Amino acid sequence: MSQKAMTVEVDSDGVALVTIDLEGQSMNVWNEALMTEFAAFIERLCSDESIKGAVITSGKTSGFLAGADLRMLGGGRFDSGAGSAKDLFDRLFNLNNMLRKLETSGHPAKKLIKGEAHAKPVAAAVNGLALGGGLELVLACHYRVCADNPKIQLGVPEVKVGLLPGGGGTQRLPRLAGLQNAAMMATQGNPVNPATAKGYGIVQEIAPADEIVAKAKAWVKANPKVAQPWDKQGFKFPGGAGPTNPSAVQFHIASNAMAQRETQHNYPAVQYILSCLYEGSVVPFDTAIRIESKYFGKLLMSPQTRNMIRTLFINKQAAEKGEQRPKGVEKSKIGKVGVLGAGMMGAGIAYVTAKGGAEVVLLDRDLKYAEKGKAYSQGIVEKGVSRGKVSKEKGEELLARIRPTTDYNDLKDVDLIIEAVFEDPDVKADVIRKTEAVIGKDVVFASNTSTLPITGLAKNSSRPDQFIGIHFFSPVDKMPLVEIIPGGESGDRALAAALDYVAMIKKTPIVVKDTRGFYTNRVVPPYLNEAMLMVKEGISPALIENASKALGMPVGPLALVDETSLELGKRVMESTKKELGADYKPSGVEDLLNVMVDRLGRLGRKSGGGFYDYPEGGKKKLWAGIVDYFPQTKDQPSGEDVKERILYAQLIPAAQCFADGIVHDPQSADLGAIFGWGFAPWTGGPMSYIDTIGVDAFVRKAESLAQKYGARFNPPQKFRDMAANKETLYKAA
Repeated sequence: MSQKAMTVEVDSDGVALVTIDLEGQSMNVWNEALMTEFAAFIERLCSDESIKGAVITSGKTSGFLAGADLRMLGGGRFDSGAGSAKDLFDRLFNLNNMLRKLETSGHPAKKLIKGEAHAKPVAAAVNGLALGGGLELVLACHYRVCADNPKIQLGVPEVKVGLLPGGGGTQRLPRLAGLQNAAMMATQGNPVNPATAKGYGIVQEIAPADEIVAKAKAWVKANPKVAQPWDKQGFKFPGGAGPTNPSAVQFHIASNAMAQRETQHNYPAVQYILSCLYEGSVVPFDTAIRIESKYFGKLLMSPQTRNMIRTLFINKQAAEKGEQRPKGVEKSKIGKVGVLGAGMMGAGIAYVTAKGGAEVVLLDRDLKYAEKGKAYSQGIVEKGVSRGKVSKEKGEELLARIRPTTDYNDLKDVDLIIEAVFEDPDVKADVIRKTEAVIGKDVVFASNTSTLPITGLAKNSSRPDQFIGIHFFSPVDKMPLVEIIPGGESGDRALAAALDYVAMIKKTPIVVKDTRGFYTNRVVPPYLNEAMLMVKEGISPALIENASKALGMPVGPLALVDETSLELGKRVMESTKKELGADYKPSGVEDLLNVMVDRLGRLGRKSGGGFYDYPEGGKKKLWAGIVDYFPQTKDQPSGEDVKERILYAQLIPAAQCFADGIVHDPQSADLGAIFGWGFAPWTGGPMSYIDTIGVDAFVRKAESLAQKYGARFNPPQKFRDMAANKETLYKAA
């Protein structure tokens, strides 16, 4: 049975009310069903003289239209091997062609410009978010009324998955809002609210939600003959455009320079968007949208964009919808959560849990610490209220859900426990026993630990089948990833409850094997150690940091060491050495950490200085005094050499984790890397990157680096075998 996508009701005045409401889906998207039905409606609008105009709205409370179904784009429908180049372009041009026909009623642009023909009026009644192809549909309407709700998002976020707006967004936006506003929206991908959109000229009217359809209809009836501004004689871009307009020339020069500075040449989508804005501004509109589709096709055919779509959209959504949740386990009811420990991690966990709608019992050994933990949430709420992101009432409701305490008896009716006390096995063992003495027999106990194996901690539990690891990242309120770690005896109910909780707080989960450091903390230390080894070797810290940023990392590794603290790095090193004994393998940075922490007291950001100085009220800057302890060599390596070393310092341990089954599939490895420590998003993740360059090329480069820098760069045997058999990671998965 085919999916129903929309309804059309024509009133006595001949105005068609088109209500988009995709059957069986929570959100409207451009998929095959909607494309087919909408195209049929446009044909009817153009040919049926009894229809005088149309109003387009949504039947969903979730929003107007969220853009294209990216699963359709990534699912082979646009495979470059399918048909001729013209066939491929025609498929990609379909949405552009359809929306152009909607705004012209099928008339040639020349006739509209000369006034020899007019289009039938079409108005949009936007009752919720309109993103990507959803906003592009809105822009193709002649009049746009938006509901008066500051939370409504209007934007073109395609750049975030390596694409550009492919339904006229790069052409209609600058013709309505001007080149600069259009560039900001399209190259950054950030949405605007209705008030900003009205200021830009994207919408013409804001009204109460229950009035938008009536107002849109009234406009259609009052304007029987219309044409878009760009289909009228003498049209000019707001703010100017064209190769000779001084302000436009200045914009194009500056925007290109700024874009490359921000993207480090890693995101061709940004460059193509700017090309669309320039080229589209010097040609007629019908040519401009063909230029847009040309660039859209170039991006869609690139491995980079396909990797980004797969990881940042398809696999991310699958993980958040519980792809790894055990089948047949009843959904957990999580109304109250006990959070043990009100330090930085516990305070953050309490906030995201309360934000997710659950009550929180925040327990610490001293009430002042528990109250300080709640104060962390208060600080976030107050900032949100001051910036208009949350109402005062909602903020107060959130804070009322957090109850600080020192009494374990207050945990007796919780539905889930999350332990976030000091990273010490003895301390955790004591807390586990005290908690299990009062909580219900079916309550799942989750430990937030970054390094300690869950199976070992579960030995302190009287119900190890209900014991599991949930590893958050700091700061909890900002970091999107959560690692879920089943122990040796963890049951399906514990895993299901952990995944249900992570869904409630709207984080992205990956399930990883129980081993010291799990996944991310087995990859990040070698990466950070490599940067510190380079400092020891005399390589300029500025070169290391800049090469890392050029690679696409959000911050340099030395800055990240400061954030996580050198003191913590030294403590982890010492505890690992103690645990492994004679099996401990030195990393090579032990002496550097001893100098920085013990001799100099440079512990990182929290102490005011590490590899960087952090002046009060000033901007951080690299510590110039490092050369007194680790002098720089006269001959510095090239930026490309440093980039390569930083990249492979992450690829090798990530590949080893996959080879060892610590991450069970390439998609989890990619999600964990991008959302866990900020691995360059343009790659789609380390496994996607290895697939793109080829496993054989990865192995050869790793072996070359191992010969130059040491055995730590040797590729895993599994990858050597894959290279020999010409295998790929994602096809095998």
